[in-house]
Amino acid sequence: MKITRKVRILLMLFLLCMICLVSGCENQAEQVNLIKESSTKESNVGDDKIKIGFSMDTLKEDRWIKDRDLFKEEMEALGAEVSILEANGDDALQILQAETLLSQGIDLLVVVPHNAEAMATIVKKAHSYGVKVLSYDRMIKNADVDLYISFDNEMVGELQARAIMEKVPKGNYVYIGGADTDYNAHLVKRGVFKVLEPYIANGDITVTYDQWTKNWNPDEAYAHMKEALEANGGTIDAVIAANDATAQSVIKALTDIGLAGKVVVAGQDADLPAIQNIVKGTQAMTVYKPIKALSKQVAEIAMKMAKNEYINVEHKVNNGKIEVPTILLSPIAVTRDNIEETILKDEFHSRNEVYGIENP
Repeated sequence: MKITRKVRILLMLFLLCMICLVSGCENQAEQVNLIKESSTKESNVGDDKIKIGFSMDTLKEDRWIKDRDLFKEEMEALGAEVSILEANGDDALQILQAETLLSQGIDLLVVVPHNAEAMATIVKKAHSYGVKVLSYDRMIKNADVDLYISFDNEMVGELQARAIMEKVPKGNYVYIGGADTDYNAHLVKRGVFKVLEPYIANGDITVTYDQWTKNWNPDEAYAHMKEALEANGGTIDAVIAANDATAQSVIKALTDIGLAGKVVVAGQDADLPAIQNIVKGTQAMTVYKPIKALSKQVAEIAMKMAKNEYINVEHKVNNGKIEVPTILLSPIAVTRDNIEETILKDEFHSRNEVYGIENP
């Protein structure tokens, strides 16, 4: 059979149509596969947990163990994974540990800095990873910190001073501060002297000794108190200590010369030994910071920050470089009169721990 020119042209057109049809089907199949792969990838990303890195200064004090455990519990309840490293007061180690957390692919870095200045370097490092930094309870100085959440530390000092002045409106005072490198220690001291200054000016109160305690070292705080007692011939009416561990050292020095319970002592953090000392009468007061409320709020904010969600923050605090968005919670003064409705009610310590018996 002779194939005419017209038939050949028709056959060629038919073949071209079939080739285009097959090619189109293959391309369409490829597109479907790509969509499926993309969908699978997005699904896998959605299944990945938010990863939070928590860089802590120390766990030597009762308070920070509670912070660690409560924060971890709150974050995990929200579905996040938490990696926690503590540096035991070593600046270089804390920076190294923070870098380690960043290298693990965390979505947010939460930091309790040992040295407010030294940790500025890790903020810059975190931002180079595209990771935001939340400063937990202590401010990181001179850095582009993304958010700061703490208790009102200046108010802590004000509560200490007012409580002591109610018991000793006139007399010789000693102030033993925390670490000079800790920004919070400066805020607490500012609050104390804001209350005391008018009474110092009119001569009712004389601050006979005022010293920082390097690295919050209890042994150094003890040495400071011994020095203060020697310098004043034991004539001291009240001591305001920057935290309860420092207050414990003060009480130890007072016990050595039989003055425990006779000199009024203030602290902060509501550590168990401090509450027990308040019951015994060797410490007049402490400042309770409801850590459970802090941990819960930090966890909720941390999740939003890790997801780059908007956070409405009205308050700001200058850290030497920028006005840092800040959330401040209110502390509570605790004396023997309100242990029941504060410490015990919140189950911060148990009745048995505080009193040594089930019912005091």
